[in-house]
Amino acid sequence: MYHKIQDFLTDWKAESAITQKIFNNLTDESLSQKVYAEGRTLGFLAWHITTSVGEICSKTGMKIDCPEENSDAPDSAKEIISAYKKASDSLYEFVEKNWKDEKLDEENNMYGQIWKNSFSLGVLVTHQIHHRAQMTVLMRQAGLKVPGSYGPSKEEWAAMGMPSPK
Repeated sequence: MYHKIQDFLTDWKAESAITQKIFNNLTDESLSQKVYAEGRTLGFLAWHITTSVGEICSKTGMKIDCPEENSDAPDSAKEIISAYKKASDSLYEFVEKNWKDEKLDEENNMYGQIWKNSFSLGVLVTHQIHHRAQMTVLMRQAGLKVPGSYGPSKEEWAAMGMPSPK
């Protein structure tokens, strides 16, 4: 939950940069990776993160440049990467230009519940983190390098000539 717009903007800038870094390692071939036959694909999860920016924000009255929430995921990693960047930047710019701290206390119907905007923004950030973590598992299974999020990844430790912590 946020109390200041600047706190959200700081978090969003950092978290969306991590998401972008992870997305940048996707390949077209990796988008079909699943854990099990009925599971979500890596491409679905990346697209879900992308479309959720607009979906969640629209319920707070924001107008974000984002693909429709029920649109099909592209077969191109570059398209997903580009759409996420556009949506993420659009959200940042909208909040920075249009919201003041008082807006965080306003309430909206979110999925059948009443949430303050401060809570909705927190959910948006943690929702992204949650699905990003799922993506890293699928990325490892697909043989992709996984960039570090809150510290070096296994590959990044190796590049520094150090063993990764156990």
